[in-house]
Amino acid sequence: MSVSEMMRELGRSGIVVPPLAFGGNVFGWTVDQPTSFSLLDALMEHRLNFIDTADVYSRWAPGNQGGESETIIGNWLKKSGLRDKVILATKVGMDLDEGKKGLSPRYIRQAVESSLQRLQTDYIDLYQAHTDDQETPLEETLAAFDALIKEGKVRAIGASNYSAERLAEALNVSKANHLARYETLQPEYNLYDRQGYEAELEPLALEHGIGVISYYSLASGFLSGKYRQPEDASKSARGQGVVEKYLNARGRTILTALDSVAQSHQTTPSQVALAWLIARPSVTAPIASATSLAQVAELASATRLTLSADDIERLNEASGSENR
Repeated sequence: MSVSEMMRELGRSGIVVPPLAFGGNVFGWTVDQPTSFSLLDALMEHRLNFIDTADVYSRWAPGNQGGESETIIGNWLKKSGLRDKVILATKVGMDLDEGKKGLSPRYIRQAVESSLQRLQTDYIDLYQAHTDDQETPLEETLAAFDALIKEGKVRAIGASNYSAERLAEALNVSKANHLARYETLQPEYNLYDRQGYEAELEPLALEHGIGVISYYSLASGFLSGKYRQPEDASKSARGQGVVEKYLNARGRTILTALDSVAQSHQTTPSQVALAWLIARPSVTAPIASATSLAQVAELASATRLTLSADDIERLNEASGSENR
């Protein structure tokens, strides 16, 4: 089955996307602009045209101030002329310093104009609240987003890092006030980190037809099988944290199951972990990043990997102890 045959709708927005989103946090951080351009070109060749970024990416890198990822994507859009072929998602709300944070109508208006300028486009397909702002009434935030949709600057809105309680409240506010609703949810979710999503957010998403775009799809690289011994922590800048969080009895059990399923399909643990997410009925498109053309090809292969019911049951059993 080709990627085009697997397109999925983002909630009830009418926007269709491939079954995997590319995480643009790497642009301007672990890859420079020329490499970013080559990755974006390759993604388009593989028909993986759903790109997720944020205004804060990648402020955490030395010398960066935020906006680097959007700027690189904007430069590529201008050079390639492919804006109409890309589903572009970005976010607002994280702290950019100098009071630039939150979801007040004033700041949303300021932030969207800055993102549009960096992205060199006149509209954003999916504009997401990057994190909940409990100091601003939901009605004010949603009214601001609704206005952007009516103006044609945004096609649909989504929520990232919301609790089930707050997302449900936001949906009720939208309905009661005839405002645009959050069509998507972006939670942390992967084969290891399951409980936080499955307990309350997943039932809510299924009940309301919310599209789910999960992040940390490979558990910071752990599910790729890259970290199997404590000394593997030296393999990356984040390796120590990965080893400390995931390299335990449950983590090793999950890796063993991933290895087994991967071997039966003659593929890699990474592809199996992503295919497990793609097969989850509530998940629209997991987010994954790449820093090389080979990794982009692997992401594309993951979208074509069909796991059997037995495969999924084996992975669920290996990772399910968190939920017992």
